[in-house]
Amino acid sequence: MKTALTIAGADPSGGAGIQTDLKAFSSFGVLGLSVITSLTAQNNGAVRAKLVIPPSFLRKQVDALVEEFRIDAVKVGMLGSSANATAVARVIERYGLKNVVLDTVLSSTGGFPLIDGKGVEAIRKLARRSTVITPNIPEAEALSGVEIKTVEEMEKAAKEIFALGPEYVLIKGGHLKGSPVDVLYDGRRFDRFPGARVRGRAGRFHGTGCILSAGIAAGLANGRPVRKAVAEAKGYLEKVIRERG
Repeated sequence: MKTALTIAGADPSGGAGIQTDLKAFSSFGVLGLSVITSLTAQNNGAVRAKLVIPPSFLRKQVDALVEEFRIDAVKVGMLGSSANATAVARVIERYGLKNVVLDTVLSSTGGFPLIDGKGVEAIRKLARRSTVITPNIPEAEALSGVEIKTVEEMEKAAKEIFALGPEYVLIKGGHLKGSPVDVLYDGRRFDRFPGARVRGRAGRFHGTGCILSAGIAAGLANGRPVRKAVAEAKGYLEKVIRERG
């Protein structure tokens, strides 16, 4: 069985973070491993508080897993601090970890900060260790400096983020008006993944970025090429959203 490691925060509601990543890995037939970067006090509606794991302990978690398991893919989510982002970059390099999917978590949907003030710059540096980086539109704006209101501006931002060093950039278009479109860029071509706008209570969409990035990581662990992994992960996410009602 292939393995995927999630390095992310814990969500006691089970709707996001480590908990939902492990569900996604299992749904794709992948053994899930986890390294916790932060504890949170949250529910489906809001994050109330966070407690960040020290980078030295983060590294010890990774060290212990690498001793026993071959890691086929890595999903990086909430890091909690710029120091943890730096620690993750170092363990990726130290162990030669491949198929890294970086979900650039900066804040909760409600605006609660999930990384410190130096986080954007630390994530920009971590991007060069990534196979796929998956910012939503506000995150893409922060990383690229490009204001995004159209799909064409998403593509412009993708070029700026690609220059940071990832192999692929996937900008998620859920914050656009109208039908959402995700844009994938590999430095040569753009692929657009259209979607349908879904309505519902806020909790229905809790953790959707986590689910998508974890699904992509699972696909890469299973040997899927990036475009196929993205398409399958989007299909899985749509299924989860429908089932949440």
